[in-house]
Amino acid sequence: MQKYIRKLAGLLSGALFVLSLQSCDKGYKSLNINPDAVTSPTPEYVFTLAEYEGAGYNGHYGSSGSNFLMGTMQYTTSYNDVAGFGSKYITSQVNSSSGAFNAAYPDEINEVSIAIKALKGNAARINELAEARIWRVYCYSKLTDLYGDIPYFQAGSGYDSSVYKPAYDAQKDIYADMLSELDAAAASLDPSKSATFGTADLIYGGNVSQWKKFACSLMLRLGMRLTKVDITSAQSWVTRAIAGGVITDDADIAKMSYNSSGQDINKNPLILDMWNADYISQNGFSNTEGGKYADSWINYLQATKDPRLPVISVVWVGGVPGAGGVPVGGTPDTTSSIQKGMHQTIANARPGNFVTYSEPNPKTVLLLNAPRLLFTVAESNFLMAEAALRGWYSGATVTSLYNAGVQAAMRQWSVITFGAGTISSPQANDYLAANPFNTAGSIDQQMEQIYTQFWVSSFPEAQEPYNNYRRTGYPALVPNNYPTNATGGQIFRRCIYPISEQNLNNTNYQAAIARQGADDLMTHIWWDK
Repeated sequence: MQKYIRKLAGLLSGALFVLSLQSCDKGYKSLNINPDAVTSPTPEYVFTLAEYEGAGYNGHYGSSGSNFLMGTMQYTTSYNDVAGFGSKYITSQVNSSSGAFNAAYPDEINEVSIAIKALKGNAARINELAEARIWRVYCYSKLTDLYGDIPYFQAGSGYDSSVYKPAYDAQKDIYADMLSELDAAAASLDPSKSATFGTADLIYGGNVSQWKKFACSLMLRLGMRLTKVDITSAQSWVTRAIAGGVITDDADIAKMSYNSSGQDINKNPLILDMWNADYISQNGFSNTEGGKYADSWINYLQATKDPRLPVISVVWVGGVPGAGGVPVGGTPDTTSSIQKGMHQTIANARPGNFVTYSEPNPKTVLLLNAPRLLFTVAESNFLMAEAALRGWYSGATVTSLYNAGVQAAMRQWSVITFGAGTISSPQANDYLAANPFNTAGSIDQQMEQIYTQFWVSSFPEAQEPYNNYRRTGYPALVPNNYPTNATGGQIFRRCIYPISEQNLNNTNYQAAIARQGADDLMTHIWWDK
């Protein structure tokens, strides 16, 4: 009897518990609603963040990022093996190249995807949708150009579609979609529609015509990327881009602006990294990560008597030994003849003459509020010079486009430095007179001149010179065959996927490797054949 009573009591207790849950269900649900949470995204807010992060405030290349691709393109180097990975390709540091992948997906890729989903289907906001689509292409293009095959079509679907293990897509398919997206987005931009991102757009303030030029410029960049794998498509997209109207005026340069004070996230991320890694003391000696300009960079600027050399470079002189041997009282000297780059083979010990090597000018290169130039007039002209060289563009001569690219690159130092690094038109003209375009040279010689100048003109931004180096072979840099390097003494061809992908998305990771090749630094991505 006691057993049945206990059983009946248990049943009654359970029934009462269920009834109590039913009776308080409505109130229970309301208690689980966060009154401060946003139930639907505001596109302006997430687009602003997507722009800011896509331009790289979060240090996409990881710790000491300024020494990564800048080192690879031999602008800078370091005697420190760890910080000098980009210029030394140290085997033990290869995973430092996964930083961009780790940062992009939870940040700008996710954010711009949220903005696009919130804007779709609203005809009144077609311009905002188009601008978000263009920005998404910019973000994805930077990523796929570093890694090759990446999650693309299923990426950014974790929150609303529960796709937590997105498939990796072939770069060939990614490129086809990115170019189509640029074409469709540019065509959909409508100046008659009043709705724009306005001040939420940190690049163009919602200016529709400038966004179209940016879209066409990206189309020119990506179209030219196809020259080694699909020359017919390359020509088609390049001519379409130029006809659509690319960036040819300084007022249309795509750039991200920053502040020199306040929170670090408001400062230029590349310059902040350079400060924190090496140049915060500004005495030529106390460079924490051992960074200096590379000799190949300084030697080239000196050999061509480039007026940019005294703008960007200093040697600290006149200091006297202080505590711990740190020079005190030195001053930055911009005289071109005393500039000297450090060799990439220097290893693991500060050389005795370390203070005599050149480093970035604090008054120009190291301005924390300097804008990052995302697409410039110089790049448009150099890419169009190649198009003219290939016979794809007849609107100007190769020489005039090359000269326009050099002149624009000289002018942009005034933009970067707010006038402190201004190079005059006579200086630019004298430089061109002393280093004329080789009209009598072969196509290969002319390509070398165009993309060596592209390298000079892009500093301190390094990814596009790196992309064009892999595509064209220029500038003709001599690789650093450093002991324990992971590349056989060659400049690496791609970055490494994060180790987390092997653990969390292994099936799709393995499929990408089977299609593209081994996950190592020397595997060529699709367009780099």
